[in-house]
Amino acid sequence: MPIDRLDWDALRVFREVADTSSMSAAAARIGESPPTISRKIDELERALGVEVFTRSTRGVTLTTAGQKVLQYAHAMAEAAEMLHRETAAPGTDVSGTITLGTGDGLGPYWIAPRLPQFHADQPRVQVRLMINDGVPDIEAGEVDVAITFSDPRHSDVISHKLGVQHYVGFASKDYIAKFGMPESLFEYHKHRCILHTSYVNQVEHWAPRMSELRKMVDFAFITNSGTAIIESCARGGGIGILPSYMAKLDNRLVALELPEIAPIRFWIIYTERVRRLPQGKALIDWLRRLFDSQDAIWFADQFVHPSDHEAKLRELYPAEKSPSP
Repeated sequence: MPIDRLDWDALRVFREVADTSSMSAAAARIGESPPTISRKIDELERALGVEVFTRSTRGVTLTTAGQKVLQYAHAMAEAAEMLHRETAAPGTDVSGTITLGTGDGLGPYWIAPRLPQFHADQPRVQVRLMINDGVPDIEAGEVDVAITFSDPRHSDVISHKLGVQHYVGFASKDYIAKFGMPESLFEYHKHRCILHTSYVNQVEHWAPRMSELRKMVDFAFITNSGTAIIESCARGGGIGILPSYMAKLDNRLVALELPEIAPIRFWIIYTERVRRLPQGKALIDWLRRLFDSQDAIWFADQFVHPSDHEAKLRELYPAEKSPSP
């Protein structure tokens, strides 16, 4: 295909469809009709001589050729960003879109509430937060930056450890009053317990004693929704296995006076291409500062029980005021 026949607008549309996995969603985002989006994808496929999407009633998925096209489309978008940046007037604010992929906990409950801090410094950067059950394909461009519970160790992927999520048991005051509090980790099997499906998949990372406990406990409720766990636990549904920082976010939850159930490390991952984007660098730097701040004691290597949190802060920062709960 001659280079002068390559339609950048069609590639722009292609990136939006790949990002949303839907012609209709891409049309709504761009402000064009679904038939127009479909026509531009058809034109791109004819020009390239390959199918870039597999279509079904549930949406579209990238073909192998489409994944390769997406990599080049991202590179072209990066080149356009660099052109804009290098020709912009000095002092121009960072702008653009960056997509962050996270699991069902850190993204909605810890990062999203703090995004106003990021936008106070970067008001022209649009952050798209995508919640993933698995690990998104960074190299294929499914997201730009991801927070994952495994270190990819790929030569083309940059990764930095951000911290450790410490999982503990929580219950409501009403549940504790009615059923009592387990006196040890191995009394969990006497209670109704609530678990996130992703924790089931992470069982190999649990402490050895907890792997045995996992086999003993018959969980009453297993879901892929953090919100469902929190609401069920807060209304007396049982003991919820949740990250320790939930004690800071929801005063309906009471952390059990027991050791942690599991420490799970997590990383931030991205590619060199994304790091070179101004909006990419801005988000990456902000996330690393966020998990290196005083308030990030929840994610330190050493577990601090929620009931000891304020005392630990006073010990670590005696001359500073502890952050408000």
